[in-house]
Amino acid sequence: MLSRGILLGLAALAAAGPYNTYDGPGFPACNEVAAVHEPRSVDEMQSLVRGAIAAGQKVRASGLGHMWYDTMCSDDPNTIIVRTENVNHIWDLDLEGGSVWFEAGVTFIQLAEWLHERGASVGYTLVNWNITLAGSVAMGAHRSSIREDSMVAAGVLEMDIIDGHGEIRRVVRNNDDDEWLAASTSLGLLGVIARIKFKIYPDFKVYADQKTLEEADVLNGDIEKLIKPYATANLWFHWRYYDEVPESTSDQQGFQNTFSVTELEAFAAKTLLDSGKYLPTSNFIAEEIFFSQWEKPNFREKTTQKALEKWPVYGWNYDVLIGGLYPDQRPNWEYGLRAYTLELAFPMTRANDMLRRVRQLFDDEAKKLRIMTSTYRSGINIKFGRPYYDFLGQVTFNTTNGADWSRGAIMFDFLATSPLWAMVSGIMSRSVLIDEFPCRPHWTKNTREIFERSAKNIDPNHLRRFKVVREDFDPNEIYRTVVGEKLGLYD
Repeated sequence: MLSRGILLGLAALAAAGPYNTYDGPGFPACNEVAAVHEPRSVDEMQSLVRGAIAAGQKVRASGLGHMWYDTMCSDDPNTIIVRTENVNHIWDLDLEGGSVWFEAGVTFIQLAEWLHERGASVGYTLVNWNITLAGSVAMGAHRSSIREDSMVAAGVLEMDIIDGHGEIRRVVRNNDDDEWLAASTSLGLLGVIARIKFKIYPDFKVYADQKTLEEADVLNGDIEKLIKPYATANLWFHWRYYDEVPESTSDQQGFQNTFSVTELEAFAAKTLLDSGKYLPTSNFIAEEIFFSQWEKPNFREKTTQKALEKWPVYGWNYDVLIGGLYPDQRPNWEYGLRAYTLELAFPMTRANDMLRRVRQLFDDEAKKLRIMTSTYRSGINIKFGRPYYDFLGQVTFNTTNGADWSRGAIMFDFLATSPLWAMVSGIMSRSVLIDEFPCRPHWTKNTREIFERSAKNIDPNHLRRFKVVREDFDPNEIYRTVVGEKLGLYD
């Protein structure tokens, strides 16, 4: 008798074709796959992996799809996708010991709400509301902070991985163990992260505040001094910073809007942004509109849904730091607002040099009457990362290329509406930042070319040690990906 996992596999064979991200058709994470499966338990995921091994197929796990380019799979069309959304059990909360277990498909907002109801939180190891925690660990995701541990993997105590033999292997946090250092940012190359034991803390409230800075004060100022004193901070059209406050400070329950818009707003934005590829004035207008919109808080009072008009804003940490969708709005990608994206991490010691170089690139394009602007979703989002040691993370340190990552990293996250030819010609195609700085790529927000050209900036000793672990976990390369190929992990 066929197992439930194999039956699911047979039922999904008709799903062949591209596997799209949440941006929809035209933005595939994988160009062609044989099937997409939706298991409902870890046992079913394991059965699907074993079935794929027996059939000679490749396997890729997928959460909600924080992907912009076709780099999630290899180019082998005999690849199956194992979606994890329905494998989302949370259990074994230990408030005193400070831990909780959850499964592969649990998103940040699911875990945050579940913990909040029980007086707990994950501290600052958090990410976007629409991303699974397991996927966040695999790709090295993070909140913006130099002061606090903000890598999601920094909260992991143990994890179960379905390896390339179809067996479940438990990896326990141990910085002296290469298995842990590889699993901490694995890119999914070791297998499917099935379960995670995560560090938790008592729940707490925070404030958010924001100020407008002159560009020169950022380009030539002490950027580290702007960011490091706060629990989390970034440069996001404006200088925004957050920190903990006593629960009695305010009764306000602020909730941040992340990626949600009304239908009218989406239509107006799409019309204006799409015209930017022909009319430079459209880019000027869009930038002015979005900049002015972000002068006020993008927050509502959660209990009444009324807009909050003044800074600072107060609320529970996950509502203020991450937030989500307003109940009367939809995510902007559902309205066809799509993007090109480029995100690179640089040592904090090179922060000013990098930003001044970006300014020069923009100015060079303007001389050609190509007006550069970043207005899609969050615009130019400049984030920061506390040093965290593993092999492939954006903020790792003790590397051999001479760059000093000990003070953390600055992430230049540039999203622009698609299509926007000026942006592509000006920054992405030439990739001058990769050639001029010791930068590292975000593992889901860059093109194949970016990964190939930035491989030289990844510590070769880290790659060598990671490859040894990968070969042990997945000797037959069933979890093979384009990113792994570009990094030389299959040579």
